[in-house]
Amino acid sequence: MRLLLRLFLVAAFLALLLAGGIAAYGYRGLTAPGPSAEPTTVVVTSGTSVARIAQKLAAASVIEDPLLFRVGVRLLFENRPLQAGEYLFPAGISPRGAIEQMIEGRRVQRKITIAEGLTNREILDLLAAEPALEGELPDAAALGEQGQFLPETYFFMLGDERAGILERMRKAMTVALDELWPGRRSDLSLETPHDAVILASIVEKETAIAAEQPRIAAVFFNRLRTGMPLQSDPTVIYALTQGKAPLGRLLTRADLTTESPYNTYVANGLPPAPITNPGRSAIAAVLQPAQSDEFYFVADGTGGHVFAKTMEEHLKNVAAWRRISAEQKKETGETTP
Repeated sequence: MRLLLRLFLVAAFLALLLAGGIAAYGYRGLTAPGPSAEPTTVVVTSGTSVARIAQKLAAASVIEDPLLFRVGVRLLFENRPLQAGEYLFPAGISPRGAIEQMIEGRRVQRKITIAEGLTNREILDLLAAEPALEGELPDAAALGEQGQFLPETYFFMLGDERAGILERMRKAMTVALDELWPGRRSDLSLETPHDAVILASIVEKETAIAAEQPRIAAVFFNRLRTGMPLQSDPTVIYALTQGKAPLGRLLTRADLTTESPYNTYVANGLPPAPITNPGRSAIAAVLQPAQSDEFYFVADGTGGHVFAKTMEEHLKNVAAWRRISAEQKKETGETTP
């Protein structure tokens, strides 16, 4: 009887040792570096089972043993769900590390940059052309007026909805106006944040140089204050195209007489709505314009502008610009239309 008891105790002890050994071996396998020699991208679609995920990771050489991966999910992480998405697994990541990355949803972040001064149509085209996004977009006409969306860089993940990015852009514009509007200069002739976006959209199209924007904004405020038309060429272009497509040619003198509330050569004051989607710097420039008594500006041939207080001075600047423009066209072989 004693012998049987001893044999039983010995067998139980050996079983415990064996179980402990297997557990230790399994734990080492789960925490040891995996076989991948370089970062590896794996896309896991929604609804994929743990078994299928393990097979995909093994096929991509992220892990070596699919069964051990599945056991790790079950025992170490109590079957917590692995999130679908696009993953970039570091070289040599352990099976446990891969499981943790997928449970936490640490997926690849992509980005799309919306440049300042784009129209709604151009923004929709950019979102539609991004292959990592999914879903339909509304028609440009259904969006209403320009100026609703804040241009900047937006981060997203594979499979995110295009309409979701568009809504984020709309909310970002609201947030930007809520932040900037209260800090506006008290003497400005702007009644609402909408007015600020209208003028900022014009400033945005007049110059791509952020440092110039407060000065150009000041020119327009000076014109508004004295009842002078804004006389902004981009507003004429918008009057002709309604933001549906580029004009594709230079403006003519006849274009400047186009009857439209957007044409600031024939209509005084601000247009009824923005002509594009301005960036944060243009909005800030309109709310805090430079202190200036300048009324005119013209291109200087280097991408910027030269400013003037009087028409006489401005005409000299225009003549200089025409000489520079003619020389540039001569150098490039371009003919004047």
